[in-house]
Amino acid sequence: MAKWTVAELSDQSARTVIVTGANSGVGLATTAALATAGARVILACRNVDKGRAAAATMPDTVEVRALDLTSLASVHAFAASIDEPVDVLVNNAGVMAVPHRTTADGFEMQMGTNHLGHFALTGLLLDRLRERVVTVSSSFHWFGHIDLDDLNWERRRYRRWAAYEQTKLANLLFAYELARKLEEAGSPIRSYAAHPGYVSTNLMSHTETVLDTLMALGNHAIAQTPAMGALPTLYAATADLPNGGFVGPGRLMWGHPKVTRSSPASHDREKAAALWSLSEKLTNVTYTFQR
Repeated sequence: MAKWTVAELSDQSARTVIVTGANSGVGLATTAALATAGARVILACRNVDKGRAAAATMPDTVEVRALDLTSLASVHAFAASIDEPVDVLVNNAGVMAVPHRTTADGFEMQMGTNHLGHFALTGLLLDRLRERVVTVSSSFHWFGHIDLDDLNWERRRYRRWAAYEQTKLANLLFAYELARKLEEAGSPIRSYAAHPGYVSTNLMSHTETVLDTLMALGNHAIAQTPAMGALPTLYAATADLPNGGFVGPGRLMWGHPKVTRSSPASHDREKAAALWSLSEKLTNVTYTFQR
């Protein structure tokens, strides 16, 4: 396959897209590319002021709405505000390796933001979705382990990187299980996952340790730009791909997008089904699938 770029984006003027975490980094680059191609894009942002500042740099087909994935009340309010069909939901927002904190609902911050918030959002929007869901994971999922008995680190000693890796594996287990459930229901909606590779964003600047400085140096030296990091998400959001595909950079952590493979743990159907059931219980969001 030739190297895919934003130049390959087809006319998006008939599509409505929601992008979470759209005011910075890969989310901002994803939103800008889709809006430039004509899509109506809803920037779902925790910080509305930053969202509006980002939107001011884009075509007037964009709109900013408040969404705080660390609060299920906010997730419900956002979903209730969407009263039109949505072609694509991009579950992009995330936090990485932050100190131990909990969300408004008592979830470990990374699990609550990266997985449970998006799980609830997708379920609440499912009856308005028309085409696809793209969930952004990470190559760090290869190191992840899902502990269903202590998903929110209430009994284990908290380890920030292990917690992050667990959420990125959860993203893939969710995306693949969603693809299976949609197919079983005969739904036309498809589910994909993507990972951006090594990208220079502010995601890596909130560990509150010396790593913030070290990763800033790495960002400057070898990281891709957010525009390059957005290509796998854009490809997954617009290309004709088999349901359940995983898109990443062509050269491990760098390069143009292609369908790639994920870890054996991400294909554990029993673990995916169990995580799904636990996520429904924790969020009190039950999915209803329609043809």
